[in-house]
Amino acid sequence: MLAPDYCARCDKKTCTRLIFSLSPQEPLTVLTKAMFNVLFLCTGNSCRSILAEATFNALAPEGWRAMSAGSQPTGQVHPRSLALLAREGIATESLYSKSWDNLPTTPDIVITVCASAAGETCPAYLGPVLRTHWGVEDPAHATGTDDEIDAAFVKAYRILRERIEAFFALPLETLTRDRAALKAAMDKIAQINV
Repeated sequence: MLAPDYCARCDKKTCTRLIFSLSPQEPLTVLTKAMFNVLFLCTGNSCRSILAEATFNALAPEGWRAMSAGSQPTGQVHPRSLALLAREGIATESLYSKSWDNLPTTPDIVITVCASAAGETCPAYLGPVLRTHWGVEDPAHATGTDDEIDAAFVKAYRILRERIEAFFALPLETLTRDRAALKAAMDKIAQINV
């Protein structure tokens, strides 16, 4: 269903409060809500999804917000994730490891970040949302010297940041009106590596 020409709340033809939900029943439905909610999902919610949540929120324009969760959260954010974000100047105060059972709001988009190519089981979020997979190797499993482990965290962060920057470079105002095109664009972003 296409968006109506006028906002039902204020009778303006171009209301800035209009955004579009990603409902599976209809290509898109007009909603009068404040923002799109993006869920970064992995198993432990201690590294990759935390890095993605914090980076997304640091770069997000008005109307976009990220959260993260895990299907089996570790209960703590990896200290190297927090240290890396702090070095990058990204706020970490509100970050914590949480379950997908306790989300503050229903996501519009779910991006899984587990590395299923490495044999890791990637949780499947069940719900009427747009989904994509941006697999990244888990730096929490890196071994070696401190420098080598830090390098694994930096690599995961850089891949996620490049993908998030590519996401925000998309014509989102247009793509949020076309579910298939947005899905295709997000799937293409998954191929970005550094």
